Amino acid sequence: MTRNADGSEAPADEEPFLVAASLSGAADAEWARGAAEHVDVALLGGVALDPASRAAARDLVARGRSEFLPADPLAFVADQLDALADAPVRPGVNVRSATPEPVREAARVCADRGAVCEVNAHCRQPELRAVGCGESLLREPERLARYVAAAAGTGATTSVKVRAEVPGVDLVAVAERVAAAGADWLHVDAMDAEAVIADLAVAGDADDLADLTLVANNGVRGRETVAEYAGHGADAVSVGRPTEDPPVLARVADAVEEWRAGTLRRREDETGPEPEVRP
Repeated sequence: MTRNADGSEAPADEEPFLVAASLSGAADAEWARGAAEHVDVALLGGVALDPASRAAARDLVARGRSEFLPADPLAFVADQLDALADAPVRPGVNVRSATPEPVREAARVCADRGAVCEVNAHCRQPELRAVGCGESLLREPERLARYVAAAAGTGATTSVKVRAEVPGVDLVAVAERVAAAGADWLHVDAMDAEAVIADLAVAGDADDLADLTLVANNGVRGRETVAEYAGHGADAVSVGRPTEDPPVLARVADAVEEWRAGTLRRREDETGPEPEVRP
């Protein structure tokens, strides 16, 4: 059980639920408020915490990518979460670091506010991988487990953002390792391998991952894709770019509400592919 900033107990999110996934350089408190009508959780960030990850983020900005680069990243995390104290959404923050200790410090900020701390083992930009952040952690599950243990040890709800289809990476084995280290959620970018969600769910049925909430990400655009991930055994779904497209976000939220109510079915008139998010 997590706690609010005043010390009162914050209830766990009712499953299934909808997550607004972090968008580099865009997912701040204002963005979260814009999505709050439709989502249950909003993950801010990603935020580079330590000198190595911040240097990599500056290199990304130099080649045109948006990144958060406040002078004091921990103060930024605290200020952004505090700005959502009265918002009807549970906040969290996706963080990057080349070492575990800054993750622990960020998780303490999250724990004090009943927020989720999400360890980024997902970003695949060469600059971040070169300093040991993001996707590189998937190839070093023991190191990733140390990050997770550092965050979980603060009492913060701890999510791990991962991606499928990384050569040489057994995602089920990674999931088992982070679950043992204390992860609460596994946030999976399924890429073009949606069935990986089923593989992880089956492992959960075998008790290895029984307590891990499985959040499915990638291509979620409406009832059809929500139903697909639900059928694969996901506990929740997340959306990134659709948070900036209100009609798509509303359509996904309606589908998740039907899922929660036990009435999620593909409608007979939905015979074609769901519309893509506008660029």
